[in-house]
Amino acid sequence: MRLDHLSYSCTTAEIADVIQRIGGDLGATFVDGGRHPSFGTRNFILPLAHGCYVEVVSALDHPAAEKAPFGRAVAASAADGGGWFSWVVAVDDISPVEGRLGREARAGHRIRPDGVELTWKQIGILNVMEDPQLPFFVEWSCQTTEHPSAGGSTVAIDRIEMSGDPDAIADWLGTGVSAALEGITVEWVDGEEPGIVAVWFATPHGSVRID
Repeated sequence: MRLDHLSYSCTTAEIADVIQRIGGDLGATFVDGGRHPSFGTRNFILPLAHGCYVEVVSALDHPAAEKAPFGRAVAASAADGGGWFSWVVAVDDISPVEGRLGREARAGHRIRPDGVELTWKQIGILNVMEDPQLPFFVEWSCQTTEHPSAGGSTVAIDRIEMSGDPDAIADWLGTGVSAALEGITVEWVDGEEPGIVAVWFATPHGSVRID
């Protein structure tokens, strides 16, 4: 179990400005990640060091965004002002999580503009919609030979400001929060809503906070 990526939501109309702002602050460049046809969303990806990445995601004006839990969650987050939407934990085998939650993971795929197809399974979005401090889980398919973090950069996640209950998150993960965020400090803060408040990144030009 490890941190796979962080998701930042916005509307489709805002996505160009958001990736320019975050990329400019971090001194790094986002790449077009493509569309998620089954979820009704699209994203831009910023590969980071240590096998992680940031995605800026928006819901499309598409029926799938109204039906799929992920599309609905992204749309609701963006309508509420957007920002840090969720954190995502990668597991090698998602079946124990399916057994614990009593439902099957949802298959996802997207084709990047360069033609590379990425496939995965994910579960936990329904719980994130109820409690935004919780991460959801992803298992990348063995057919996906290039993780979105491939190519990386010198930018790395340093610490996360989180509002919420560490015991509730540990119960959800089945392990301590630090085990899923190895090497990343969690600073527990008071926030208006539970979830990620801000993320600090280590960059070649110093520490940068993105809220």
